[in-house]
Amino acid sequence: MSVTTLDPTSALVVIDLQKGIAGLPSVHPSDEIIARSARLAAAFRARELPVVLVNVTGGAPGRTSASRPGGTPPADWAELVPELDRQPGDILVSKQQWGAFHGTPLDLELRRRGVTQVVLTGIATSIGVESTARAAHEHGYHVTVATDAVTDLDEAAHRNSVEKIFPRLGETGTTDEIIALLG
Repeated sequence: MSVTTLDPTSALVVIDLQKGIAGLPSVHPSDEIIARSARLAAAFRARELPVVLVNVTGGAPGRTSASRPGGTPPADWAELVPELDRQPGDILVSKQQWGAFHGTPLDLELRRRGVTQVVLTGIATSIGVESTARAAHEHGYHVTVATDAVTDLDEAAHRNSVEKIFPRLGETGTTDEIIALLG
């Protein structure tokens, strides 16, 4: 469903736009995703709406047949990209799972602020963004995904999330459409 409205108590949730992930090859250029996410963050801040910046600092301990990168990541791997222009009022959430809700204070932080809707951006569409969108939906938030501000490492996975999953969880729209709805 195309984006039709934003609740007056919406929050922007930016997923994993950090140096170690933004530097990976992706379907869409990371710098474009970062620029659109930064535009949305500035628009939300200008309207005094919450901006949540999420980074991943580890992985869930469960066994998986997918290979995990070995060795120690670079020291700045989990640092948010500077283009997001982190502000003192932004909420920082560090996660160990794919989604930003499990094992983090995200739901509590949003509820304390009366948030009823989340707008999602970030990398990777089919992993962190989709997992967060699913959990947000399960927690009762209205979900909107900025489809031109998300990308993935895999084109088919990205397309599946955008075309099949996100419309079932909420609304989708472009950065410009979302900013226009902010008024």
